[in-house]
Amino acid sequence: MGKITGFMEFQREEEEYLAPVARLKNYQEFVLHLTDGQAKHQAARCMDCGIPFCHTGCPVNNVIPDWNDLVYHHQYRAALDNLHSTNNFPEFTGRVCPAPCESACTLGINDDPVGIKSIEHKIIDTGWEHGWVVPQPPEALTGKKVAVVGSGPAGLAAAQQLARVGHAVTVFEKSDRLGGLLRYGIPDFKMEKSHIDRRIEQMQAEGVTFRASVLVGKDFPASVNNWAKETIFPEDLEKEFDAVIIAGGAEQPRDLPVPGRELKGVHFAMDFLPLQNKVNAGDKLKDQIKAGGKNVVVIGGGDTGSDCVGTSNRHGAASVAQFELMPQPPETENKPLVWPYWPTKLRTSSSHEEGCERDWAVATKRFEGKGGKVEKLIACRVEWKDGKMVEVPDSEFEMKADLVLLAMGFVSPVQQVLDAFGVEKDARGNARASTDGENSYATSAPKVFAAGDMRRGQSLVVWAIREGRQCARAVDEFLMGSSVLPR
Repeated sequence: MGKITGFMEFQREEEEYLAPVARLKNYQEFVLHLTDGQAKHQAARCMDCGIPFCHTGCPVNNVIPDWNDLVYHHQYRAALDNLHSTNNFPEFTGRVCPAPCESACTLGINDDPVGIKSIEHKIIDTGWEHGWVVPQPPEALTGKKVAVVGSGPAGLAAAQQLARVGHAVTVFEKSDRLGGLLRYGIPDFKMEKSHIDRRIEQMQAEGVTFRASVLVGKDFPASVNNWAKETIFPEDLEKEFDAVIIAGGAEQPRDLPVPGRELKGVHFAMDFLPLQNKVNAGDKLKDQIKAGGKNVVVIGGGDTGSDCVGTSNRHGAASVAQFELMPQPPETENKPLVWPYWPTKLRTSSSHEEGCERDWAVATKRFEGKGGKVEKLIACRVEWKDGKMVEVPDSEFEMKADLVLLAMGFVSPVQQVLDAFGVEKDARGNARASTDGENSYATSAPKVFAAGDMRRGQSLVVWAIREGRQCARAVDEFLMGSSVLPR
């Protein structure tokens, strides 16, 4: 650690935001960097804890105390190399990761944890500003060809790792632009897409080939976004390549089968959010879902719901409300009970701060409207008894709603894609593939591997990066008999 008494001398400092009145005018990022002095003080708070639980709290096992020490001594180039040794894309995680590492911070037992995420953000952006992030092409080619289906964080991480050890990697993406759910699932105000674009340029210089607007699969459902102009069948892919990684996102949304669901104005969040990102990229759309001047109700209290809130406010919604089925969590967690694990507690996002009425333990019973268009929803209060949801008597109420956005999570990857590859599935509809043993990440189909949401279901960007990296090592071992890639 940089300063042995730093955790006693310095308080945690959060990254600051532009004021809502300023940031609601556009879709640009509004988080302000720590200054060099603030970063030094935050890094100094990393204590000599003996066992750094942050390592295991972080899914990619970032060597956090080491790069905190380097930042304290203003050795940002070395800190960047350390950070990149475990994380291909820290500019993604430094912006959108919920930072489970901070929940595992030993200092967090009786004080505010070290601001790990803000330091990571500082390191990687400093690296880009100084031109330290450069292509790392392989020293020699292996002659092996690998196909990666999906250009989200899992697919990109796997592709970059495999290209750097000399395999010829081609990434297939069904959307018209690369990045998967990084591109079309995260609003620009949380992560501008230039961060994806420059990583794509780096990977192309490393030898990765990208093919956008290409769907790999059969019988793709109309309920999931698909902007492909070309279709390739899995059997053709398996003939051309020595190994295939399926690394798409968990895109099958959870529906709300209640009366009135068919009314116009009731949409999945992933019908709403990607279209705004397309508009921000310069596309002119006739079918964009707009919240301007409308009473918006977001059903689902997670990050996707929060993204719907922020986007609706930027559209100029008349009002925004967000419902969550579960009870309101406590404002602070019971640290002795939950540390070092991710705690359940009340979290208020930047989008909530911009304007939102939040309510908990609310179940939607039906939608009502006229002329085929939604005008209101009927809901009720619920209680949880013995693990079962029970309606509170006489608690029914109605709320005006011109636009309803369903943001209740995702149930699984698109089943038709997994079926087209003929892979076995687990009870949740994910590709069955173990992470242990000699055949880690291998599916039941010959030379077909699975990583990220395709294997583990809906999860975090940082988990996708971890799985992409580990899957790359497994594929390298499959092709070459051994691997120098990190585990």
